[in-house]
Amino acid sequence: MKTADKIKNIFQTTGDSLASIFKVALMSRRLSPSASRKDSTLIIMGNGPSLREAIDSHGDVLEKYDLLSVNFAPLSADFFSLRPEMHLLADGVFFQPDAPGNVAEMWSALSKADWRMSLYVPVKYRSCLALKTLPSNIKVRYFNLTPASGWGWLVRRLFRSGLAMPRPRNVLVPSLMTAIREGYSRIVLTGADHSWSKSLWVTDNNRVVTVQPHFYEDNEKERDRVESLYKDIRIHQIYESFSIAFRSYFAVKDFADSEGVEILNATPGSFIDAFPRTRLELLG
Repeated sequence: MKTADKIKNIFQTTGDSLASIFKVALMSRRLSPSASRKDSTLIIMGNGPSLREAIDSHGDVLEKYDLLSVNFAPLSADFFSLRPEMHLLADGVFFQPDAPGNVAEMWSALSKADWRMSLYVPVKYRSCLALKTLPSNIKVRYFNLTPASGWGWLVRRLFRSGLAMPRPRNVLVPSLMTAIREGYSRIVLTGADHSWSKSLWVTDNNRVVTVQPHFYEDNEKERDRVESLYKDIRIHQIYESFSIAFRSYFAVKDFADSEGVEILNATPGSFIDAFPRTRLELLG
């Protein structure tokens, strides 16, 4: 690396570090201490289309391990058959009073869960009224969505304390960081297709169209919500967002490695290239 590049990198890292400290001081809240090492496996179920095959072909494997589901998963019958120990919401749309799409239906379905479960939500939404309507068997726990980067020692300390995380472009980033803080020694990703670029195009009117298929079938109301969300988005903004997401997984991996936590990706055809691959059937 040239001297000029080294100097530029030093200034960039220092700037990122100072900005991270400022954001944490302004936005983050202290959380309860992280759990002790469980020496056990957690399977995180993303909502990508490949999860359908995973459930149908390897449901017996999923049932052997602790599970974490995300977002609209409670709207599927599989949520109630698999009975995940953890569910995580990160997108602010879930906490809007009159949110569009299937948000109200998701809260209604979640409240019907009759087993002990931990629901993880961003601490900044702790006053959301929907949280107060949940049954007592669902314990609400919190995490900070504050992004941080910069000096390695500082970032690791902020991540370990739960005060910050890599930029949470996708719900799987807070899911992975939560799983690490919960003390799991091995974390396995399923349904983490992230093959968004396959279903992205631009119309002759320069309208960006993106289709984000899930393991369950979205209804018209949810499709209308997503279409409305992307109506003013440009193609370069979408690819920039993709870049942030994929880069964040490498930051997650670096932190997991420093904590002695193994993250494996058991999603066939996944575009995430940060984690070693495996297959669900190999978990046994």
